[in-house]
Amino acid sequence: MATRRRLSPEESRAGALEAARNLLIEAGPQAVTLKAVGARVGRTHANLLHHFGSAAGLQHALGVYLAESVCDRIAATIRASRSGGASPRMIVDQAFDAFDGEGGGALVSWLLATGQEDALEPFAKAIHQMIETVHKEELGADQPADRDALESTLTVVLLALGQSLIGGPLSSALKLPNHTARDIAERFVDDSLEKVEQRGA
Repeated sequence: MATRRRLSPEESRAGALEAARNLLIEAGPQAVTLKAVGARVGRTHANLLHHFGSAAGLQHALGVYLAESVCDRIAATIRASRSGGASPRMIVDQAFDAFDGEGGGALVSWLLATGQEDALEPFAKAIHQMIETVHKEELGADQPADRDALESTLTVVLLALGQSLIGGPLSSALKLPNHTARDIAERFVDDSLEKVEQRGA
């Protein structure tokens, strides 16, 4: 009988976070418990406590995991857009999908509702770091992201979060297409990228 390979602490933690992400998408943030994640990955409650400390710690780590994952994907798309390999709409869709279909919006609202405001800090840090990194790549090491880029990012994130929470019903009540928020965000991203190109020219 084959023996089960012992996972490193990093592999065990990553597997648990991926299981937590799947639970978030399938059943919502209230389903992301140590017991449920443990059942998914075949780990004991004590093992997950060792990695995350508590259910709140698991949800906090999941927030970090989601934020870093989506920011890595968006950064890659921004880089591809420089050579015509991606469009501003692709960047917008990734941001909106992260909050909607991937559960980011539900997780944010759950963290706020359960008094875990500090768990939102990793979202903000990951987004800020991503914007600073891609702008420095474009403009040089001594050129941090300017106010226009930061305001554009703020607008897109707020639009994406709002869309994930009330976008459908609100768009319907206003008799607007459900993609209207994405259209608005696309204009902001397009304008921001154009300004970066002008500064780098």
